[in-house]
Amino acid sequence: MASNFIVLGLLIATFSFAIASDSSPLQHFFVADLTGPVLVNGFACKDPKLVVADDFYMGGLNIPGNTANPVGSKVTPANVAQIPGLNTLGISMARIDFA
Repeated sequence: MASNFIVLGLLIATFSFAIASDSSPLQHFFVADLTGPVLVNGFACKDPKLVVADDFYMGGLNIPGNTANPVGSKVTPANVAQIPGLNTLGISMARIDFA
């Protein structure tokens, strides 16, 4: 009898955790509207009907940067300003070239 209560308690705990958790961020996307006037915790979201494949692409990370400068390095950022599809995902990276 006691084992039935333990199993029932574990089932209730499991289901309540599953109901209370947030959905995966991979299930949604909020492409940044870089021209929008509202900036609340980042960029405003573009209308999903206006999203295109180029919102998720950035060319040029495979091209070496020009390091002929006094510092001898070039940083190429890749964040929401360059790839609007990264909005709300908390992802960014950079390519750093050294002379």
